[in-house]
Amino acid sequence: MKNRIAEIWKFLTYDIWRITESEVTKTKYSIYSVIKTIYLCIDRFIEDRIMSKAAALTYSTLLATVPILAVLFAIARGFGFSNLLEHQLYQGFGGNTETTQTILKFVDSYLSETKGGLFIGIGLIMLLATVLNLINNIELTFNRIWNIKKMRSWHRMVTDYFSMLLITPILLVLSGGISIFMSTMLDQMTDYELLTPIFKFFIGLIPFVITWIMFTGLYIFMPNTRVKFKYAIIAGILAGSAYQAFQYLYIGSQLFVSKYNAIYGTFAALPLFLLWMQISWTICLFGALLTYAGQNIQNFSFDKDTRNISRRYKDFITVLIMSLIVKRFEKGVKPYTAEEISIEYQIPIRLTRQILNLLIEINFLNESAEDDEKSSEIHYLPAFDINKMNVALLFEKMDTLGSENFKIDKEEEFNDEWRILLNSKNDYYKRTSKILLKDL
Repeated sequence: MKNRIAEIWKFLTYDIWRITESEVTKTKYSIYSVIKTIYLCIDRFIEDRIMSKAAALTYSTLLATVPILAVLFAIARGFGFSNLLEHQLYQGFGGNTETTQTILKFVDSYLSETKGGLFIGIGLIMLLATVLNLINNIELTFNRIWNIKKMRSWHRMVTDYFSMLLITPILLVLSGGISIFMSTMLDQMTDYELLTPIFKFFIGLIPFVITWIMFTGLYIFMPNTRVKFKYAIIAGILAGSAYQAFQYLYIGSQLFVSKYNAIYGTFAALPLFLLWMQISWTICLFGALLTYAGQNIQNFSFDKDTRNISRRYKDFITVLIMSLIVKRFEKGVKPYTAEEISIEYQIPIRLTRQILNLLIEINFLNESAEDDEKSSEIHYLPAFDINKMNVALLFEKMDTLGSENFKIDKEEEFNDEWRILLNSKNDYYKRTSKILLKDL
């Protein structure tokens, strides 16, 4: 049994990541992809400490709850549908509870203060800053899940974030409006016994559909990269369904907590509210992980081998990729992308990107993009004259990359070791200095 478990574990953690699409049937490869996606999600969930990220967002959300609702109600009142938004809030927080009433009182107080001259200046800035800070924290968390270092520009932050603030109350009101409309239609269709169960089913499905749309939009919109719709919609449906199921559990728990109000008062609902927020963010971030894993599962092929690659083989891949890019440039053909190199020459995409980043760092390559939008493809071009790009220069740049400013005495005590290293390197550089990368 132990051997069998060890074999299964080895298959999940190593063998399955080495299987290429050409080695198995399409159906089997699809099943393997699903298994790898689930494994990667669980592994990243633990490794990236998603629970801690959810806790951080819970804290930010708690600070921004009243300002966000104030902004949403201000927009809703401007369009004349604040009652529908209030109805949705009551539904979301389990009915007319003390928690909901307290939050709405804070929101009303917040909005009433906007009529004061001082608040319009400083207070309004603080309100918007709190809301924008929360959205910025959400984007930062999503970007870390997607391994993206570049944030949106300030211009895009302002336009995108405010667009989201305008769309959110519309979706919430749309959800409530459709539910009320279909409930009214259901009351008028008492004579149609066959259609009544169908309409009841669709009414019950409305909150799920709206939640699916909101989660899917979040997974597409929030990361500062191009997210494919098919992966976002699958994650949106799964995460949205889990969120709705937990929502029903939370609403049911409100009745249980109300029994303790006599002892703890309104404080009894606070721990449950924080737990609901924490688990909701955990579900949301797991869905983001699922989107990332589904779209990038190919990046983790040969993952363990990539992390344990020998220096000799890494040098070989570096020379190979640089030679391919130089020869393509010499022919005047459109430059390679990382994906093209990976697919055409069977080099794992993660390793390909590592080598390309290294070549950019030693100033052998430059990136080229058609525009600044997040959907543009990155192409790679030689950074200087290809007639001066030889093997010796490439390895010399790689060998000297980084700091050598340590206190080890290489001038006297360890001079022999340092000299033999330099001499062996210099001999190699002399032998390969005439070998141009374009001629390989």
